[in-house]
Amino acid sequence: MDLLFLVTIAIAFILLCIFFYYVPFLMWISAKVSGVNISLIQLFLMRIRKVPPGIITRAMIEAHKAGLKTLTRDELEAHYLAGGHVERVVHALVSASKANIDLSFQMATAIDLAGRDVFQAVQMSVNPKVIDTPPVAAVAKDGIQLIAKARVTVRANIKQLVGGAGEETILARVGEGIVSSIGSSESHKSVLENPDSISKLVLRKGLDAGTAFEILSIDIADIDIGKNIGAVLQMDQAQADKNIAQAKAEERRAMAVATEQEMKAKAQEARAKVIEAEAEIPKAMAEAFRSGNLGIMDYYRMKNIEADTSMRDAISKPSAPSNKPING
Repeated sequence: MDLLFLVTIAIAFILLCIFFYYVPFLMWISAKVSGVNISLIQLFLMRIRKVPPGIITRAMIEAHKAGLKTLTRDELEAHYLAGGHVERVVHALVSASKANIDLSFQMATAIDLAGRDVFQAVQMSVNPKVIDTPPVAAVAKDGIQLIAKARVTVRANIKQLVGGAGEETILARVGEGIVSSIGSSESHKSVLENPDSISKLVLRKGLDAGTAFEILSIDIADIDIGKNIGAVLQMDQAQADKNIAQAKAEERRAMAVATEQEMKAKAQEARAKVIEAEAEIPKAMAEAFRSGNLGIMDYYRMKNIEADTSMRDAISKPSAPSNKPING
């Protein structure tokens, strides 16, 4: 009998827990006390639709207390089933309402479903955010490199949060503007004297177009002097010109050596032909003797002419100076 009583109590307790899980009676009382009109059947149906009644109920209570009378249970459920953050959207709507920011429920849910934190966006719209840019190196017209750091104050643009570019685009555009401003300066000294000229030029470019932010100000935090890029480029150019000149000189020397070798080869070829021709003279003379076309007197006469020619050549050549002392 005692065992049956305990089992009955356990079953009754389990059934009671299941009932209060699917029929959140205490949550319904909390909504009624807060002035939110939601039925107990709808809370039960939320469990069936796998929508947490606690999230929807707390969101409706918060919106009702903040004066947002237009939010309905169906809209909140639909946003939850779409994968959105209901509590974050309601927080954003309450904050926007208190700050007099025009933010509709459709816009807030669109921003949330786009993957952005709509509550943080509203806070950034009220309290602007400061973004520090990485060091940006640029070269002025006089060849001196400057390294600048900037602080960009931005405010969230609610209407551009869906489809608008993020912080990375802002940093890239600001860096591009800094490079353009420094590069158009005649001297790095003018940039160092008036760093606000960079900010003014960058702000005039409208860099926040198409982004999720509105640029309020750009302040140059620091400017350092880098390398003398102009001198480095001139040195590199001089070295390149030197290498080109050396290569051309080496090419001319190689061509001269080749020409000299070619001339020597031709001279040796000509000398070989002369020697070959001289070797044929004795044969021709012997043949002339045998055929009777050349007599012995003709031969001696030719030898006398050769001797006379050699003597004349020796006389015509200047004699080498003598190293012997002249005795007076």
